[in-house]
Amino acid sequence: MYGIVNKAIEDLVLANFGEDCWERVKSRSGVDVDYFISNEPYDDDLTYALARAIAEETNTTLSNVLISFGEWWVVNTTKVKYGGLMEAGGRDLREFLINLPQFHNRVMLIYPKLTPPEFKVSQITENSLQLHYFSKREGLQDFVRGLIQGLGIIYKKAVVITLLQARDHGSTHEIFNISW
Repeated sequence: MYGIVNKAIEDLVLANFGEDCWERVKSRSGVDVDYFISNEPYDDDLTYALARAIAEETNTTLSNVLISFGEWWVVNTTKVKYGGLMEAGGRDLREFLINLPQFHNRVMLIYPKLTPPEFKVSQITENSLQLHYFSKREGLQDFVRGLIQGLGIIYKKAVVITLLQARDHGSTHEIFNISW
């Protein structure tokens, strides 16, 4: 993952738990990077190690860390650093989610070495849709759940997210039913 992801994880920990906690997380994870460079790729294992260390250090589940990070990513990282890109995604939650399959095409212009997930939408109604999530990376369905919750925050919509199918239950990809 790119350094901007790891920097956002650092920012989340610093904002919620402080510098001492961040130093303990780095030590526990074995990460010896002093500063993450936003546009440089880092091994995914480093990001996973940070997430696991945060869960251990804050006495919560990895699932909760990933959900919180997904929300943080949308509300505090993407919205702040790439506001124009986010605004181009749609004028409301429904439109943004419908346009999500094309979103990473624009992101790849900024981060050409990105290995993005793929999204498809189906069962679109006025107040719900199904979001299909395909990724080479495993274990990030809770991060996606947090991203969706973050989009709900940005668009001021209470979202209900139901996981209909998951790879860890033998499916080829995750399907989330999202209603608002």
